[in-house]
Amino acid sequence: MKLIDEAAVEKCRAQMLCEDDYDEMSIIFDMFGDSTRLKIMNALFVSELCVGDLAALLEMSTSAVSHQLGSLKKTKLVRTRKSGKNVYYSMADDHIINIYKMAYEHIKE
Repeated sequence: MKLIDEAAVEKCRAQMLCEDDYDEMSIIFDMFGDSTRLKIMNALFVSELCVGDLAALLEMSTSAVSHQLGSLKKTKLVRTRKSGKNVYYSMADDHIINIYKMAYEHIKE
């Protein structure tokens, strides 16, 4: 294939990530592709909550909330803390809130 701007292509090629990094990033962005998960993340930015609290807040079944939390936990976006019989969920770190806020700001432009 003939390149129009070889220097530009090479500059971009030098900044490309490895395939595994793209795969992992796409999984993170998949988590943002569901409005229920976005609502859960929004709540967990504010406070640590258990499944029952989230189910009541979102007016959903605990089973449906648990399913979404499982996806978020699998991708290491949320962490858990067990207290007695309850498992409490919180966001794993502040990186995700920054992505969330930037997406929100973008849609409000």
